[in-house]
Amino acid sequence: MTSLLHRVKSNLAIFAHRKARGALDGEYGSVFRGRSLDFDDLRAYVPGDEVRDIDWKATARHGSPLIRRYVAVRRQTLVLVTDTGRNMAAAARSGETKKDIAVMALGVMGYLAHRHGDVVGLVSGDAEGSTALPAKGGEAHLERLLRQVDSAATLDAAPSRIEDQLEHVARTVKGRNLLFVVADEVPAGPATSELLRRLRAQHEVLWLTVRDADLAPADPSLQPDRTAGDSYSVSGGYPLVAHLARDPAVAAAYASAVAERDTGRTTMLRKAGITEGEVAASQGVINALFALLERHRRAG
Repeated sequence: MTSLLHRVKSNLAIFAHRKARGALDGEYGSVFRGRSLDFDDLRAYVPGDEVRDIDWKATARHGSPLIRRYVAVRRQTLVLVTDTGRNMAAAARSGETKKDIAVMALGVMGYLAHRHGDVVGLVSGDAEGSTALPAKGGEAHLERLLRQVDSAATLDAAPSRIEDQLEHVARTVKGRNLLFVVADEVPAGPATSELLRRLRAQHEVLWLTVRDADLAPADPSLQPDRTAGDSYSVSGGYPLVAHLARDPAVAAAYASAVAERDTGRTTMLRKAGITEGEVAASQGVINALFALLERHRRAG
């Protein structure tokens, strides 16, 4: 059986050859900037301090800029949070299953953490329950996390519900950590919005959305398990007849619904202070993560 982590490392090697070496490593390191996220105290701002460290509320009360200081620790904790419901066994825009893209993204982030000496844990699951694997170091442990995701996300799994995994994190994960969430195209909602605000108050949160396949792929071979070029709703369990899916009115209504859902999710995440990226193919994972980390650093 081919190691999932080996695939991740091979993809990273190709990227390192094409891009400046260390660029992605540098962006990962910039999320924490080599410091602990455990708050210690405040001190006066001096030129050269990071603007992101200014405590604006304390500054307003004090009348002059104050900087948050943190207790130094040796390692950080990255918690991978992902959906392994049957939605993730569906096709993405590239024709791959969404779980293949998720495994690649989780693997890249996990391997970056490993290279920086950080420990990595996992919270995954579906609407019927969540599984948590504790944070540890080492490549063997990371392989185990990826295998858990790969084996659980099947067409026979329960429906997807990433909110349940996020709620599990909110209840059980202590301290301040970096959460990396990989999920389907999640719709916005008041309960989800409130949950995200709770998580962001405690943790750094990065979010990667795996894009759905088109309603009716132009190339029927992108859906090799279906017949006559028809699409199929994994979550709903019904076929999407090809000639109806390609009807201009149906296509326009579907595109409008997708755009509305995307806008709602993006607005919800932005209000919660969470940086979002998106990816549609495993070959696009590294560039998507590079852009996500860079936006998060600049937003800080």
